[in-house]
Amino acid sequence: MLSAIDRDAERQRVMSRRTMVLGGMKAAALTAFAARLYYLQIVEGDRYTTLAEDNRISLRLIAPTRGLIVDRQGVPLALNEQNFRAILVSERAGNVSQILAQMQSILPMSEQDHRRIMRDIQRSRSFAPVTIRENLTWDQVSAIEVNLPDLPGLAIEVGQVRAYPFGEATAHFLGYVGAVSEADQAKSEDPLLSLPGFRVGKNGLEKRHDDVLRGTAGSTQLEVNAFGRVIRELSRDEGKPGSQVTLTIDAKLQHFAQQRLAPERSAAAVVLDVDTGGIVALASNPSFDPNQFAMGISSELYESLIKDETNPLINKVIAGQYSPGSTFKVISALSFLENGIDANQRVHCSGKYNLGGHPFHCWKKGGHGAMDMKQAIMHSCDVYFYEMSRRVGIDKIAETARRFGMGEKTEIELPGERAGLVPDTKWKRQALKQPWHPGETLIASMGQGYVLSTPLQLAVMTARLANGGRAVKPHLTKSVDETLLEPPEWPAIQVNQENLRFILDSMAAVVNEPGGTALRSRITKAGYEMGGKTGTSQVRRISLAERSTGVKKNEDLPWRQRDHALFIAYAPVHKPKYACAVVVEHGGGGSTVAAPIARDILLELQMLDAARASVAELPPEPPADAPAAASPAPQSAAPASPAAPAPGVAR
Repeated sequence: MLSAIDRDAERQRVMSRRTMVLGGMKAAALTAFAARLYYLQIVEGDRYTTLAEDNRISLRLIAPTRGLIVDRQGVPLALNEQNFRAILVSERAGNVSQILAQMQSILPMSEQDHRRIMRDIQRSRSFAPVTIRENLTWDQVSAIEVNLPDLPGLAIEVGQVRAYPFGEATAHFLGYVGAVSEADQAKSEDPLLSLPGFRVGKNGLEKRHDDVLRGTAGSTQLEVNAFGRVIRELSRDEGKPGSQVTLTIDAKLQHFAQQRLAPERSAAAVVLDVDTGGIVALASNPSFDPNQFAMGISSELYESLIKDETNPLINKVIAGQYSPGSTFKVISALSFLENGIDANQRVHCSGKYNLGGHPFHCWKKGGHGAMDMKQAIMHSCDVYFYEMSRRVGIDKIAETARRFGMGEKTEIELPGERAGLVPDTKWKRQALKQPWHPGETLIASMGQGYVLSTPLQLAVMTARLANGGRAVKPHLTKSVDETLLEPPEWPAIQVNQENLRFILDSMAAVVNEPGGTALRSRITKAGYEMGGKTGTSQVRRISLAERSTGVKKNEDLPWRQRDHALFIAYAPVHKPKYACAVVVEHGGGGSTVAAPIARDILLELQMLDAARASVAELPPEPPADAPAAASPAPQSAAPASPAAPAPGVAR
């Protein structure tokens, strides 16, 4: 039996062992804790500092200012304007339904608006602002500001909206912007596309140049609390605004051209520089207001535009396909010359031409008599072209037409362009599985039958004739920021220069010599004269029975059955600088309807050029304290304008 002393000694040994074990465990725990602290604070310190900072700081994107689109003189065609919108923070509003009811007298809202607002509030956090209405007028903003004390949670926020100061006049080439769609997001990883309310180009040049117009996103650092509520802004980077895009368009002429087309139910006109291909005006009527699309067009208005039989949403300059009618005769005539036909050889026109027992009629019932090539172009004699096209054949005529830009897209930087059609024997075999018939050559030589073209193709064809046979292509963009987009050196078309000069001289005679089909529409101002070719394109077949009883006049037919009126032109005659094409759908005769429009547009353009040149040549104004110069002697009056034009032949 152990003594008391032994028991105490044994107890001490047990306690010592326990103390050592517990102490070791504590030391190990402290070591592990210290190691963990070292790992978190020293090894992973930077990482957790960043995470903590991210919990306190919210980085948000800022939409950049969209780049301007301006004309060749620097006049804004697409810009940004202040957009006032009413927003509501539900946690500050209390009874949201009551606030919305109070606002009815200031901003009337439909049931659909009310449902949309309540849905947005339910989907958002209580402190997040919800848009009540965008694009507020100044009167609406003023009314809301006056009533803000009685409308808790409501505020006015200022943003930007795209604006088009020329409205309908520029809609068809500028296009418009719209909300980002799922398809837009799928095509790009740009974080800007995820911003609420961000707009991207949806059509026209807004779409073509969207990447450079969009700019680069800015950012703002906001201090937020644990609930995500903003405390204050710590820093801000506005980002890079979009680039400025300068066009070849002349805003004044564009507005004039659109107004000149306005009386016509459906029409198109285009003017381009024959040397560079820069488009100076591109007008399609009727048009639409792109501002309505930028602000969010209503479904009712969009539906009405879609159903309009005059197709206001379609750019007829690039997407309207028409039989070119007698405007195509200049290409047929050039092909005749290029393939050995003597321009002085005459063809007798009796009013009709027989081929295989089938009569082909001239537009002039009694005939033109003996016609050489220049006279046939001046008088637009169909029988002459029937005979010469039969000799040359459709394949050679088609080959010439394609060299001058017909039957293919011009590659202009606009979506929706159509290619037109220049038929030949190979095309018909492949497309229709049928042989080409000789009578179809006669019809095609005067721009009817299968031949189709856009107004832009007609203008390009005219430009290539007028510039000496260079394969110019049209474009709308002059520069992006300070980078000029100079056109290349256009390749030369293999064509006899004497033949080209003959065609241009004949076109000048059409407008400026007695008997020419466009004599009534000539430009009488010296140095500004134009050359051109009229065209009247039938849209319905005239039967033999109708010819025997009398063909109905266009004005007696339903609008859809009337002829198209066409005219191509270049100016000035002595040194061509511009080419123009005009098409008036179901307008009647090219000489009476389309030619006067082209005349007015080309005259206006040349006068604008002259006025600007005069201003550029003015000497600088003297200082305010300089002595006044003596007044110059009075100048003699300018010579009187030529007498009123004599009546011409309508065709």
